[in-house]
Amino acid sequence: MSGRGRLALCAFAATVMASCSLLPLVDRATWIVQAAFLLALQSGVGALARRVPLARPLTVLAQAVVTLVLLTLVFAREQAIAGLLPGPEAFEQLSQLLQQGADDVGRYTIPAPGTDGIRLMVVGGTLVIGLAVDALAVTFRSAAPAGLPLLALYSVAAGLSNGGASWLWFLLAAAGYLLLLLAEGRDRLSQWGRMFGGAARSDRPQTPFESDAGPLAPVRTGRRIGALALGIALVIPAALPAMGTGLLGGSGGAGGEGGGGGTISAVNPLVSLQNSLNQPEDREVLRYRTNAQDTQDLYLRIVALDQFDGASWKSSERKIKDVPDVLPQPDGLSPAIGTAEIRTSVSAAGWYTQNWLPMPYPATKVDIGGHWRFEPVGRTLVGDRGQTTQGVQYQVSSLQVRPTADQLAASQPAPPALLQEYTKVPQTLPRIVNTTARRVTKGATTDYQRAVMLQDWFAVKGGFTYDTQVESGSGTEAIARFLKDKQGFCVHFSFSMAAMARTLGIPARVAVGFTPGEPRPDGTMSVGLRDAHAWPELYFEGVGWTRFEPTPSRGSAPDYTRPDTPSGGPSNPVKPSEGPSTKPSAAPTPSSSCPAQMRKQNECGAVAPAAPTGGDDGGTPLATVAAVALGVLAALALPLLPWLWRRRVRSRRLARAGHPEADPVTATLTVWREVIDTAWDHGIAPDDSLTPRKTAARMVRLGALDAASAESVHRAASAVEQVLYAPSPQRPTGLTEDADRIRTALRASLPTWPRLRADLAPRSAARLTWAATAKWEAVTSRMANGVRTLVRRPTRRPTRGSA
Repeated sequence: MSGRGRLALCAFAATVMASCSLLPLVDRATWIVQAAFLLALQSGVGALARRVPLARPLTVLAQAVVTLVLLTLVFAREQAIAGLLPGPEAFEQLSQLLQQGADDVGRYTIPAPGTDGIRLMVVGGTLVIGLAVDALAVTFRSAAPAGLPLLALYSVAAGLSNGGASWLWFLLAAAGYLLLLLAEGRDRLSQWGRMFGGAARSDRPQTPFESDAGPLAPVRTGRRIGALALGIALVIPAALPAMGTGLLGGSGGAGGEGGGGGTISAVNPLVSLQNSLNQPEDREVLRYRTNAQDTQDLYLRIVALDQFDGASWKSSERKIKDVPDVLPQPDGLSPAIGTAEIRTSVSAAGWYTQNWLPMPYPATKVDIGGHWRFEPVGRTLVGDRGQTTQGVQYQVSSLQVRPTADQLAASQPAPPALLQEYTKVPQTLPRIVNTTARRVTKGATTDYQRAVMLQDWFAVKGGFTYDTQVESGSGTEAIARFLKDKQGFCVHFSFSMAAMARTLGIPARVAVGFTPGEPRPDGTMSVGLRDAHAWPELYFEGVGWTRFEPTPSRGSAPDYTRPDTPSGGPSNPVKPSEGPSTKPSAAPTPSSSCPAQMRKQNECGAVAPAAPTGGDDGGTPLATVAAVALGVLAALALPLLPWLWRRRVRSRRLARAGHPEADPVTATLTVWREVIDTAWDHGIAPDDSLTPRKTAARMVRLGALDAASAESVHRAASAVEQVLYAPSPQRPTGLTEDADRIRTALRASLPTWPRLRADLAPRSAARLTWAATAKWEAVTSRMANGVRTLVRRPTRRPTRGSA
């Protein structure tokens, strides 16, 4: 096969191997099959254009045109001219799909569903990278710079997965690039002819017996370039800003080492929260078991957003310290307030990667392994040194705070420092926020009454509609637009109520986390992506930070905000449960008539959801079990494919040679080919320059064969000479037995590991590659001849006597 043909195949393989790093980003991997097929067509056009030959720029242009036609055919066929050629409508359709893909990337968490827009982005991106690699490595004969597009492809994938790209994808991309470098090195060496200073090398692999020379200088240079490029590929994704999914995909992080130092960085989970609510599949994030008798108030809080600068709500940058054995007493909580201490055991899903630890609020003790730090002001735990929630299990002791309406109404003013920090509003806040807050709370005499009026106005009386498709935003203009349009989701409701509370002088912040989830038949609670939520927390001295629920059809309104809440003095502290509950409470609540599925589809008008009383876990679906079993079997069978192929080839060869009606020449040469391949598998590479007699002598010498096996080898070689050169070839006998004897002797001469290598990774499998490349070269040669005939059609010159 020609040098450029090998380079083209290596460029194609390197691009496909590097594009595998995109597989974890999309839910279904079918797109890569489509991308590989289109990439093969693109590479074939390049090979054809180089054989014509066309000028290098024209070759790249031809590939680009064909790539555009292929993308049009796949993604914009209905808008194309004659269903194939791109026109204005096709370009418009492709542009819309790209815009849709960009929106889908911002909307969905990883792995994202394979929408048309996302498929166009990954398939089109693979083709663009493939075109660049093919042009640099093959058309312009410079493989080293071709590593830059491959590096860009891998770096994008690693950056989108928050630097968590699997080592397997890195190894695939690295192997593809090194393969390209080595192919180019071999091609350059072949242009110089036979190398002096060493044994003549055939186009077949040599064994350690035949050559002990060190790597050639170009090969060493290629390795150095490859090592440098791979090092850059490892460093760049770590240096890129994380493009993960924030709330549900990990963003931000903790700095500092051990001790009491370090800070926690700000986080803005808006996009991530909206992504979670719009996921097509409600994947389970957490599962927990608790001894709380009532779980409707058991919100799992991740982080508090306490800083509003006019552009967004975010978490302040604060000092963090080691997690104490017992967390400090919650700020502002008086002993007179009724509380119950509960215990909750939580298990995070293996795919859920997030730096902040979801916990019931306020937690009093956390038992967890790993590197976690404590932020006292927000009472949150944050991962340190790369620690995330992925697959972690932990236990949390927390308080269920049960204030009464009278206790909240009688609360004293907050401390001046706290009041100053948590009532700040930007000067750019539109006047409508304050005027609306005062209008809604007109007639209220306490901060508690104002807070309840704001909650009820948003959730019930104000005519607001819950809609997760509304553009997210937390700035002042977004709040003003929300108050005008009255459409949004929990982000808009919580941020707007917190801002309005601050204009009324009530300390407020926003908490982000999950609603309690849904009960399972085994007594646990399941929290899914669509349980992601944001809610306001208002501060009341004596009670502390208190949850409110302004979002309609989401979560549950606390008992202390309902009209029928008992009053008349402090209540007695609630006694803690005696032991773990075998089943969370499913007692009806004011909104228990709304099924869980309708709540998640935002079709409930009530505020407080009820826990469903039934439901079937169903266990693991049979289809999933079958798919996993088939996947495991395929993974186990994949390494055995070369062994199975070799056994099949050997069986067919010997059966054909042993057939009574087989042609003597064909039968003898078939057995000799099997003997050659058997020796090759066991480390004795074939040398086509030797006669059968010298090949047999070399095989006996290198394989250290005994007398009987050596006689079998020489008998097979003599049979080959007889059928090739005798006037009347005679059918030799016993050749299949000789082949078996030779194989047994060669296996006995090797240690255990080389013997396993000969079985599981036979070297003679290279014949498959040679056969495939030969067929590919024949096809491209025929196509090139046809194109050359069309391009160079001869023109007849007029004769001298013609007019």
